[in-house]
Amino acid sequence: MFGRIAWRYDLMNRLVSGGLDRGWRRKAAAALSCVPAERILDVGSGTGDLALELSRQARGRVSVTALDFTYEMLSVGRRKFVSAGARIPETAGDGLRLPFPDGVFDAAMAAFSVRNFASLGTGTREVLRVLKPGGRFLVLELTPDPTGPLAPLILFWSRRVVPVLGAFLARDPGAYRYLPESVGRWPEPQELARLFQEAGFERVSVELLTSGIAAIHLAFAPGRAVQGNS
Repeated sequence: MFGRIAWRYDLMNRLVSGGLDRGWRRKAAAALSCVPAERILDVGSGTGDLALELSRQARGRVSVTALDFTYEMLSVGRRKFVSAGARIPETAGDGLRLPFPDGVFDAAMAAFSVRNFASLGTGTREVLRVLKPGGRFLVLELTPDPTGPLAPLILFWSRRVVPVLGAFLARDPGAYRYLPESVGRWPEPQELARLFQEAGFERVSVELLTSGIAAIHLAFAPGRAVQGNS
């Protein structure tokens, strides 16, 4: 499915979120609080927007690896990285079986991707496995129930308008029916924090964005961070 829509994925992200997703990614990259020489894994990198944003904010002083299950998405991301002059290696891989040894990354991040894990628990534990002691895991995701006065409009947009846009612009109505359906099945932010803790993470914080449309979760692997890292 994601291979079919890769060519329109970025445009649809802008339309679906009203352009808010760019600001959400900037905020998420900043919240990871990277320091020079850290190794960062972008899980489910898609077309690479979060990986590229983090690289820009760090001015290339961190090592970012973009991992995704879909070759077509990685291909779109590669063109972006080359155009921006960003040195971001890409790896095709399954989030449930990450192709890395234990404890090699200082931090991991995921934007709108862990919702697609066939098993959230398995994927979350895999991320924990590849993190160093004290490593950070940041997740940017949509929430199932936005709050505030705009909530009815947001729900109407995602459930009624987005599938129509997907059918017209991406020529794939099924893919854009999946989006609101998957969000509707997604855990509430506090429940997601609890699931991260069950997987073994500690100190899980939640920050709601834009009337609760999206949320940033930041969790820490057990143990002390490696000296020199945050």
